[in-house]
Amino acid sequence: MRDRRTWSALVKVADVVGRTLAALGVRQVFGVVGSGNFHVTNALIAGGAGFVAARHEHGATVMADAFARATGEVCVVSLHQGCGLTNAMTGLVEAAKSRTPVLVVTGDTPPTQTTSNFWIEQAAAVTALGATSERVHGAGTAVADTARAYSRALLERRTVVLNLPLDVQQEDVEGDGGAVPTVPQRIRPAASPESVGRLADLLASAERPVLVGGRGALAARREIEQLAEDCGALLTTSAVGRGLFAGNPWYLDVMGGFATPVAGQLISDADVVVAFGASLNRWTTRDGALVRGKTVVQVDLELEAIGRHCPADVGVVGDSALTAAAVDAELRRRGHPGAGYRTAEVHERIDGGRRWQDEPFDDTSDGQRIDPRALTIALDRLLPRERVVVPDGGNFNGYPAMFLDVPDARGYCLPLAFQSIGMALAAAIGCAVATPDRTVVAGIGDGGFMMSLAELDTAVRLALPLVVLVYDDAAYGAEVHHFAPEGAVLDTVVFPDTDLAAIARGFGCDAVTVRTLEDLEKVRTWVDGPRRAPLVVDAKITSFPSWVLAHAFTGG
Repeated sequence: MRDRRTWSALVKVADVVGRTLAALGVRQVFGVVGSGNFHVTNALIAGGAGFVAARHEHGATVMADAFARATGEVCVVSLHQGCGLTNAMTGLVEAAKSRTPVLVVTGDTPPTQTTSNFWIEQAAAVTALGATSERVHGAGTAVADTARAYSRALLERRTVVLNLPLDVQQEDVEGDGGAVPTVPQRIRPAASPESVGRLADLLASAERPVLVGGRGALAARREIEQLAEDCGALLTTSAVGRGLFAGNPWYLDVMGGFATPVAGQLISDADVVVAFGASLNRWTTRDGALVRGKTVVQVDLELEAIGRHCPADVGVVGDSALTAAAVDAELRRRGHPGAGYRTAEVHERIDGGRRWQDEPFDDTSDGQRIDPRALTIALDRLLPRERVVVPDGGNFNGYPAMFLDVPDARGYCLPLAFQSIGMALAAAIGCAVATPDRTVVAGIGDGGFMMSLAELDTAVRLALPLVVLVYDDAAYGAEVHHFAPEGAVLDTVVFPDTDLAAIARGFGCDAVTVRTLEDLEKVRTWVDGPRRAPLVVDAKITSFPSWVLAHAFTGG
């Protein structure tokens, strides 16, 4: 936490807001600066926060979402009022649905100026998106209002929009504006003794238990692994928790649509499934198929999360690490270490069927276009192991999500809570800023890439060692393969082939077009080199319906 000094010079509210956030500990800001957020952004920078100027407000917001996911910190987005805020709305929904601690600081047109071109009801707009609206009311409350917004983002794990009315921003703050308050410490709640006993009963009697780790359990690896060992459980994760148990011999990798056939079958055969900080949504459960007929337990900090997506037989409100440790202690007290699901036969199945790379497939490469599975497996072996994988949405998205290994939970970011395409490039930039010790790999379709390619400029300007892997089928592939069997005309979702590598070089990226595995030698050259510019791989892929396509187009 930075020094909570007071300020004796006469300052404006905009300066006080920026200085307060810096004093509270904000160390990274993304944004697009206009007149309505010019002064507050400069005050943040003067207070010691780093600033990345994105090329679009959507990109800035997604970068902040990814940075906050990677670090667990509150990350700030700085936006102009009105159109600046509305440009960011898709990214705002993504962050809000993901319960990411993002604080959006935005100018706001005063209600006395409803004829302004920039006027909208900002508080109503962001509330409709699922974000929390706060505002700075005046000079006398500027510090307190700012601290309240920051604390809500941090402690409630929410996306908060702090509206700064233009007239209020220009008010003079008398004296020092007040000392910046200390953020209350959040004490992690422990599960009740009754809950601990009930969960211990279930695991003691289970023959084939499976423990699921979600994003809410990223700090609980040690405790969950110990519980799993003592009750003989297998380990898996939701998609957003991927990598949490990497390296554990009983880890099945991801549960749900991305699971291998072996993992899916072992989870289907479980008798007790315990989810720690995982919502068990339709993707994780394959529309309920993976949890049907078994006892389901959800452990979560939020009561409303339990049973929201699928019925839970037992709900435990509590911190994942504390709950797992308490249940494990209770099992040990009872003298119940058990083999459970951990047999030699099951271990052999896991060892041979955990990775999609080991599943056979018919290679569809034809010399002009490359099979996306063969491509991704080759890149998995070629790219540095210390990486962060960021998949986008679309027909292709299973390839980076499943065929690129990740070293741990820090090595994966899945910006798909809103199911929008075009997120991965900006999210990868946010991850790269947050984890400069790793190579970040964005897997994105040509449609999503063309939507977001302005942020290549941001990546080049920051000299990020980023790999942008474009799965290029010259179409919106999901729509092509969904509607083609109906005999529909596809002209609206098919495009001329585009030289994406040439476009990328125009931004200053290194770039390569890949049609065969031999073309990947140019990727090896980049990996072995200084990596001073992002690498864009324009992979001309063969296209066919992915195994997650039908699931994506069902209701829910």
